[in-house]
Amino acid sequence: MKKKYIIRKNEEIQKIVKKSKKIVSKYYIIYFQKNNYLYNRYCVSVSKKIGKAHVRNLYKRRIKDILIKNDINNSSDYVIILRNAIINVSYEDMRLELINVLKGDK
Repeated sequence: MKKKYIIRKNEEIQKIVKKSKKIVSKYYIIYFQKNNYLYNRYCVSVSKKIGKAHVRNLYKRRIKDILIKNDINNSSDYVIILRNAIINVSYEDMRLELINVLKGDK
């Protein structure tokens, strides 16, 4: 994923979480708001409850792979938080749930 598509600054993440809409699904909590760019920006957060660092990084890589392969352009900023239920889920189930949730936001 290119750097311009990633939200890294804590101030931006906190602003999105506090002042935006929220979608809660079985595997994700997603905060989103419109941005002034022509592309989406993402932040993927995985709790230490999910597992050790290599497990958390695996889930982050999977989510970023899903986002790259499925071009969803709403000109929005997203903070995607993974829930504990995602631990024993297949890649395909993760993909279907995330795409349905992101395409359903308005």
